[in-house]
Amino acid sequence: MYKIAVFVDVQNIYYTCKQAFERSFNYRELYRQLAQRGEITHAIAYAIAPNDDGQVKFQDALKYIGFEVKTKPYIQRSDGTAKGDWDVGITIDMLELSADVNEVILLSGDGDFDLLIKAINRKYEVLTHVISVPPLTAKSLLDQCQQHTPIDHTLLR
Repeated sequence: MYKIAVFVDVQNIYYTCKQAFERSFNYRELYRQLAQRGEITHAIAYAIAPNDDGQVKFQDALKYIGFEVKTKPYIQRSDGTAKGDWDVGITIDMLELSADVNEVILLSGDGDFDLLIKAINRKYEVLTHVISVPPLTAKSLLDQCQQHTPIDHTLLR
């Protein structure tokens, strides 16, 4: 059976969908579409630790759909800047799990992942697939992935 691993940069998808469409991403529809194509062996959503009921409900909904939700705290620095990204965690998981599947799917438009996709292409015989909002996706990321699916109205709520 065709095996798929899905990795979601939740913050990136949330903000790019809001900016481009003023709508939310439909994780249930994504999961449904992917499950029709093969066995989803891993579906991991990387998020910020919830600090309100809305975030708790959202993350519970992701778990109900079938995602493993990994969280880390949002760090507010003394200079006013903040940090809460999962780039290293996503990278480690994708590199570790790519050997066991036919396709790895990254939901993010972040150009920081271009080197990761390039490394996976070089190291594994796996389809690298990015799903993102086209005008908010780094060209360098698109240049490295083998397939790109633009987020459009069919994947929005």
